[in-house]
Amino acid sequence: MGNIAKSNLGRTEVALTKLSFGGAPLGDLFERISETQAQMTLQAAWDVGVRYFDTAPFYGYGKSEHRFGQFLREQPRKEFVLSTKVGRVLRATRDLDNFDKGLWAGGLPFDVVFDYSYDGIMRSYEDSLQRLGLNSVDLLLIHDLDHLFHGSDARITAYMTQLCTSGWRALDELRSSGQIKGVGAGVNQLGTIPRFLDMVDLDFFIVAMPYTLLDQDVLDVEFPQCAEHGVGVVIGAVFASGILATGPTENALYAYAPAPAEIWEKTRRIEAICDRYDVPLRAAALQFPLGHPIVAAVIPGALKPEHIQSNMEMFEHHIPADLWTELKAEGLLREDAPTPFDDCPNG
Repeated sequence: MGNIAKSNLGRTEVALTKLSFGGAPLGDLFERISETQAQMTLQAAWDVGVRYFDTAPFYGYGKSEHRFGQFLREQPRKEFVLSTKVGRVLRATRDLDNFDKGLWAGGLPFDVVFDYSYDGIMRSYEDSLQRLGLNSVDLLLIHDLDHLFHGSDARITAYMTQLCTSGWRALDELRSSGQIKGVGAGVNQLGTIPRFLDMVDLDFFIVAMPYTLLDQDVLDVEFPQCAEHGVGVVIGAVFASGILATGPTENALYAYAPAPAEIWEKTRRIEAICDRYDVPLRAAALQFPLGHPIVAAVIPGALKPEHIQSNMEMFEHHIPADLWTELKAEGLLREDAPTPFDDCPNG
């Protein structure tokens, strides 16, 4: 078994392995994979020492939760931390011929209904336990309450009102009763964190895009506010949905869309500096967020065991301090961006 260092998540009593596992790919994100491959991938993560696993009802419309549960319920419950999400309720589709799987190449035949009310959150929580086959999860997150999924300020305001007037009571009850150990929110865009902090008493955020080697605007307002409130952060999408893993290739993705020219060029320049220090771009992208003191973990996904092994190698790869210094000198990294110590983050 591997030995990955742990970090406390904000003001909670939960400790996360700094390298952990994000569950979207095991919902058949863009690519359908077999049950055998999914279980082998989870086993590979366990074998290298990963002990924090994040999933959601949205991932494959329940498929990711089923797969995580199949594996994790065979492991000692006290040895791992598990998070899932609320805000969507799944209902069996009544129109298979026209069912839209969306992002999920092999998603299950369930329609998604957004519901941030007390009843909706409690149903989502109980349904997740059933899919997982477990009697508890450690952490619950409010999922995707932003423009990326709701489009307009009016819809976001309506759902925020539903959350604050009804749904928050469910999360507070679950936390205060000890059924869960922390409440968080998953965010994709700038401006979302301050709104949450003004309205509800969160313990942490999973930040899916705005803090990577390519983007550090959260350092202006969002992260200082988190630090002030004792709120922890987990970083998803460390590879910016693709380009920081593949490099500036012809079909590179950024924010789940083709990378614009300025992002492609910035990535090319960052990769050129990494090459001079014999550091893979993926290693720099994976380790960079862990330099910030409020970041407890990164949660890259994986589709196969080889991805897990590669992530572990990138996590352990030695990165000289001079690399971060040069990135800042060239204007490719913010001067105030904290960077990891000059040794491997799990040492």
